[in-house]
Amino acid sequence: MQVRERSKSQAKNEAAQITDGMLVQRTMAGDQTGFEMLVSRYNVALFNFICHCLGDYDLASDILQQVFLQLYISMPKLRTGEPLKAWLFQVARNRCLDELRRKRAIHFSELESSSDDDDLSPLDIMPDNSPLPDETAEHNDLQRALRQAIDNLPPKFRSVVLLRYAGQLSFSEIGRTLKMPEATAKTYFQRARPLLRQALALQWQTLKATI
Repeated sequence: MQVRERSKSQAKNEAAQITDGMLVQRTMAGDQTGFEMLVSRYNVALFNFICHCLGDYDLASDILQQVFLQLYISMPKLRTGEPLKAWLFQVARNRCLDELRRKRAIHFSELESSSDDDDLSPLDIMPDNSPLPDETAEHNDLQRALRQAIDNLPPKFRSVVLLRYAGQLSFSEIGRTLKMPEATAKTYFQRARPLLRQALALQWQTLKATI
């Protein structure tokens, strides 16, 4: 068992040392395992971000496939000297904007416009006097409340929060994705947190009153 766990850990470390550029070069040379490793590297974070934006699991799956298809097609033109993370999330964000414009469900068209130690998970920004729910149904209610709170943020804050929480991007990567200075991304995030905390506190009090 220990040998197996050690082998998995070693394989994971070796994969992490392979840059995105190396995987692109492998793919273009005909080695499809390179593309499979790229998909595996970014699949979960991209899907979480897209699903948060669209609120539709099946549609998010379709958009994710479109993002990776665009990656495959764009490989000959990509700058392979830096990670692809910011580029992939920019593509995903643009695809989500296109979809939302078509559906006219949420107006994200205005999205154009602290240190990491202060970063908390979405549930951690709940007030201290609000206990986290243990039951699955209550947890789902809280997740819906979180999504609604994020949706109600000013557009310029919303995109930063989604990329940070759902996409797990660094502020530097968020800046490249949204074409803004890293410091601006940090500022927007810090300004959004008290708004989220206030909205979640209000919704959580309403939820508890109905239980």
